[in-house]
Amino acid sequence: MTDTPLLHVDMDAFYASVALRERPDLVDQPVVVGGSGRGVVLAANYVARRYGIHSALPMARARRLCPQVVVLAPDFDTLTSVSASVMATFREVTPLVESISLDEAFLDVRGAVRRLGPPARIAEQLRSTVHDEHGITCSVGVAASVSVAKLGSRRAKPDGVLVVPPAEVASFLHPLDVGELYGVGEKTRALLHRIGLVTAGDVARTPLEDLQRAVGRHLGHELHHLAWGTDRGELHVGAGPRAVEKSMGAQETFARDSDDRDVIVRELLRLSARVAARMRAAGVAGRTVALTVRFADFTTITRSRTLAEATDVTVEIHGAATGLYDRLALRRTPLRLVGVRVEGLVPRATVHHQLALGEPDRGWAEADRAVDRATRRFGAAAVRPASLV
Repeated sequence: MTDTPLLHVDMDAFYASVALRERPDLVDQPVVVGGSGRGVVLAANYVARRYGIHSALPMARARRLCPQVVVLAPDFDTLTSVSASVMATFREVTPLVESISLDEAFLDVRGAVRRLGPPARIAEQLRSTVHDEHGITCSVGVAASVSVAKLGSRRAKPDGVLVVPPAEVASFLHPLDVGELYGVGEKTRALLHRIGLVTAGDVARTPLEDLQRAVGRHLGHELHHLAWGTDRGELHVGAGPRAVEKSMGAQETFARDSDDRDVIVRELLRLSARVAARMRAAGVAGRTVALTVRFADFTTITRSRTLAEATDVTVEIHGAATGLYDRLALRRTPLRLVGVRVEGLVPRATVHHQLALGEPDRGWAEADRAVDRATRRFGAAAVRPASLV
């Protein structure tokens, strides 16, 4: 039995790396992926990061920091496809995969050690396979607990592996600012700093009862284990082969505020298709469709509708989103942003669709899957709704 059975694999600058597979001429230039105009940066390659550009930065600010930055539009269909392929690569190593997002996952490899060697060797093999088969790089942290493996992959970036044996956990964690601990946000960091707990070592050396009196019983218990690297060592894999996300969504900021219903409904179709494709790639379906609209003054409204049964079908998601938009009765009020989200996701295999009387046994769901097959083979632009051409 190995003492470091958990791997955290994190793709390096995933959105940018996938985009640059098609533009190798830009590899050595500062590149960001995101919306043009008033959008935000979704990802920046490592060249762009040297200029202080990072995700969630307004695009206008990114251009001021680096006037020569190249902006590429995100191709969510390709991103979803690549993510699904990478996750499939992980599951060839072990069925115990906890997917955190499109570009990162935890793996429990204790069952693969006899077949593939120690975890450090498995990490190197995975890194090599991801590069060779998918054309992108990843970094891997190897440890006995989830939080230490996560921090290990962060320290290994880019394109590296870091093993943190149990005997070295304290020396690895204790010099870190408490804000670097996995799951500690800005508010908790500020609270801990105010009471004089600046580093993970400060937290670790504080008696548990004193820590719980200062920050609360539950948070104190969690922080104590994070500071010692003794948080959970088992993965939340879920009922199926992977943990299911609770919701999936997409949104877009218009280049100019729009009150044109045709423009808005077309954008809702594009977003619905993107979300539905991600859901099908992840093997999930959802019953609740949510619409978000943001006005020119940044006022934001969200409305939702629960369907009779869970779906991953583009036309059904789009129909629900359009109905929600029409019921808002905005009366030509310009919108800055629209978004579509499907919530309450469940594994697709658990959804059993019952045909209504007279309903054909093949229809939009089969059409969507035919589109999925075409895009996997010929690229994301191969097939799209006619109104989006």
